[in-house]
Amino acid sequence: MTIVQDKLFIDGQWVAPAGTGTIEVIEAHTEELLGTAPDGTTADIDRAVAAARKAFDEGPWPQTSPAERAEVMAKLSGLLQARYQEIAELITRENGSPLSFSIMAQVFASTMVLDYYTNLVKTFPFEEERQGALGNILVRREPVGVVGGIVPWNVPLFVTMLKLAPSLASGSTMVLKPAPETALDAYLLAECVQEAGVPAGVLNIVAAGREVGEHLVTHPGIDKISFTGSTAAGRRIASLCGERLRRCTLELGGKSAAIVLDDADLEANIDSLLVGGSFMNNGQACVAQTRVLASRGNYDRVVDALVERARTLKVGNPMEQDTEIGPLVAKRQQDRVLGYINKGQDEGAKVAIGGGIPADQPKGWFIEPTVFVNVDNKMTIAQEEIFGPVVVVIPFDDVNDAVRIANDSPYGLAGSVWTKDAAAGLDVARRVRTGTFGINGMGMDFGGPFGGFKSSGIGRELGPEGLNGYLESKNIALNGSPSVGA
Repeated sequence: MTIVQDKLFIDGQWVAPAGTGTIEVIEAHTEELLGTAPDGTTADIDRAVAAARKAFDEGPWPQTSPAERAEVMAKLSGLLQARYQEIAELITRENGSPLSFSIMAQVFASTMVLDYYTNLVKTFPFEEERQGALGNILVRREPVGVVGGIVPWNVPLFVTMLKLAPSLASGSTMVLKPAPETALDAYLLAECVQEAGVPAGVLNIVAAGREVGEHLVTHPGIDKISFTGSTAAGRRIASLCGERLRRCTLELGGKSAAIVLDDADLEANIDSLLVGGSFMNNGQACVAQTRVLASRGNYDRVVDALVERARTLKVGNPMEQDTEIGPLVAKRQQDRVLGYINKGQDEGAKVAIGGGIPADQPKGWFIEPTVFVNVDNKMTIAQEEIFGPVVVVIPFDDVNDAVRIANDSPYGLAGSVWTKDAAAGLDVARRVRTGTFGINGMGMDFGGPFGGFKSSGIGRELGPEGLNGYLESKNIALNGSPSVGA
């Protein structure tokens, strides 16, 4: 049954769009129409920003106590958890994520982020009295204002929550622009927001394309932009925000390296490395460990382990619980990945397994799990983000060489090291210039900062650092006024 949405969620209500255009969401596996939603216009953005502006300037949300905000946020988390299966299945149909991934990473990871900020807001020092150089001062941390949130299609609810949870915790309001490819799941979020008692205008949702997104970025009623997406789009947004001295958080691309030391337990860790690291979400993840670095003496052993596990991966219908690799989000994405595979071979790399479209998948935008060998780090497939189930294996001479190769990238988002020697692993972790790093696993923890060095972005999400990005600090000189605690 085709899903038909004909309204937008603005100012706590379902309202008719200003235009007549529609977004067609195509199911990644069947290539058939999944549903339609209004294609937002600049007029819709204007209306949404006005609602968010009024909710911030005149509404109750910025004036609520942290405990009151926490109560609403907890209700929202419970409502999302209660509908986890419905939300997960819809996102899987939209973007091809395996259902097992969608349940845990698309939904429950989102509510874990919300739960983290629900608890943090109860103890966070929004006001702090200090002894200053000239007398007592009061440092206040106030909500940043109206936030424009722009999210991608690969993990739509999770990335939304990286922005919405700290925004709610801070007392800010938001206009959210989902990607057209995943325009439908945000409607389920809006229903939960309504039911949780989030005041009108605190969250407004307008799905639209890039031009309308740029209107949101440049809108005079916006105080901050939070964007997750490509580095190219991030550069454009950064320049627009820079012209306006507008706050921004940018979480962009990655080309993360997994350094496999000679003592690594491949048998125990191959699933964590390949399935959970390199090929997570069909390779459509900015933190994917897409460069595997192995010593020359251990190279064949690492390649064999990767190839053998890739050979056994179940590729197919993402709605089946045991599917490990589903289709990519769109035909253009399939074409992009195939283009990189061809480029890699043209530059001298060799496909050890995969490299094409699965013959047994007549429908859906699939790519075979692909492992490249004989790769030099200067090759295009080692330097550019492919965003598909493709991993390259690069040899190194020693640990110093491995660190050099890992850092020889325009990106610096994530990474990992695999070893039985915890001290050696920590030494490598301290030397690789990325925002998140893991020892024998992924390094992303919701209680710590997430973001990138270099071209992987500006600012941090998650942890207290993520909340700080939605706050403005104010210094009040008390000048003999009574102490706050008096």
